[in-house]
Amino acid sequence: MTTGLLPDDANSRARAIAWMFAALNTMEPPIVDREIATYLERDQDWYEQRLRVVEGRICNRLLELSSHLGDADWLDGAFSAGDLMMVEVLLRLKDSGMLDDYPNLSTYVARGEARPAFKRAFAAQLAVFTGKQPTG
Repeated sequence: MTTGLLPDDANSRARAIAWMFAALNTMEPPIVDREIATYLERDQDWYEQRLRVVEGRICNRLLELSSHLGDADWLDGAFSAGDLMMVEVLLRLKDSGMLDDYPNLSTYVARGEARPAFKRAFAAQLAVFTGKQPTG
């Protein structure tokens, strides 16, 4: 049973928390490295080589995540805080085309983005940066 973003069951709760850490400490670092390379290092002679290495790291992680997810809707049964964090991290790749090779991850991200609570949270977060209050 889940009464929020963390399951009531201790084992399920621990797995959801583990997925949150996986999103932020396993998936996100190479994605941020790619962003740094793309925005700040593009004019360097070694940029293309670095980008291939970083994207290789990302692909390894995406392959593992895709294999784990399989045809399931969420990482560990019901939607949890682990999914919320993972979707948020994977959104950083949305315009890169890197998710195209992992259709189950693309649909996973789309499912997460479509959740009304996700939309509200994203709008509230965006409002902090734009200074405009979310509508709706």
